[in-house]
Amino acid sequence: MPLKINKRKVGVRQAIVAATAATVAWLLAAHLIGHPDPLFAPTAALVVLGEARGRQLRQTAEIVLGVAAGVLVAELVVLALGPGIASLFLVLLLTVGPMVAAGASSTLVTQAAVSAVYLVLVAAPEGRLIPFRFADALIGGAVAIAASQLTVARRPLAPLVTAARQTYADLADLLDDLDAALTRMDETAAHAVLDRAHELNVCVERLHAAALAAGETVRLRVRRRRRLRQIRNVEQTTHQLDHVVGNVWVLARNAVTLARLHAAAPAELNQAIRELSRAVRSAGEALATDLSGHDDAERHAGRAEAAALEAVRLAAQLLEDDPGLPVTMIVGQIRTTAVDLLRGVGPDDDAVLSRVDDALGLVDATDRRV
Repeated sequence: MPLKINKRKVGVRQAIVAATAATVAWLLAAHLIGHPDPLFAPTAALVVLGEARGRQLRQTAEIVLGVAAGVLVAELVVLALGPGIASLFLVLLLTVGPMVAAGASSTLVTQAAVSAVYLVLVAAPEGRLIPFRFADALIGGAVAIAASQLTVARRPLAPLVTAARQTYADLADLLDDLDAALTRMDETAAHAVLDRAHELNVCVERLHAAALAAGETVRLRVRRRRRLRQIRNVEQTTHQLDHVVGNVWVLARNAVTLARLHAAAPAELNQAIRELSRAVRSAGEALATDLSGHDDAERHAGRAEAAALEAVRLAAQLLEDDPGLPVTMIVGQIRTTAVDLLRGVGPDDDAVLSRVDDALGLVDATDRRV
């Protein structure tokens, strides 16, 4: 059974880190540069911590500089023009505009806008060019970077393990829901699964970003460099997983067509989808246990292959009675999904394709291609 992610425990830990970082940032800004009201130090720390999760160190530094630069621009504009509507418009244009153009998240853009409004309308500089708030933002950002690195110092791959488990669990849950929709021939439920399948690409991108961030963290620690091979394996796996997600999306689309026809789904079809879901869960555990340093990664990989091949065998039985185009298309996607899933679990070679095609009952060929 896959391990459950304790979201409450993770949330409490993140809250403690955020509260500690904000407090340390305030103390440093108050005592290091003597700012009597270092509001932007804890604010910047909280914003950067919220935005930096799963990002590389370079991207986090860019966020820090973006926040600090926005504060500096606001101070300079207000000093030049004074508080007022014109200053507010110009500050928002110069701070929020570039962030939106650069594709910043809504949280970062909103925080930049709130900071600009606060600087212009509430706490405008009092005629002196001493960029306390700019320094506050830099201090807060630096504290946030230090806190984000310290939280993974002991277990640098823990966030990646969590992301891997969550990504595969989301994909398996979607297959389970697709199985339930076909069991009831519920077109509405099948459409809902198809809509969710669109979002799985985001999960894969998040896993890839977590792998890049983990790689950067490990490179900063000499003793952890032996784990770089595992991280590179995850990066390669995400490419195959991206194909799996595309296959499942097509599978779900054909399931919608089958449900719309209100034709009874063959029992073998539901069984095949369930086995495919089991294969996905086992593949996720193989990846997570390998990252965790456990010895049972190969056992989970073996379970993934067995379940994937069983899904293909069950699907092959459907072709014996001329099941119609939607079911035939689903069988093809089950086969392709199994191939891409197993290539992500083990070596990406022609042997995977041979085993899957043998399970499907295809005649041996000298040269096999997907």
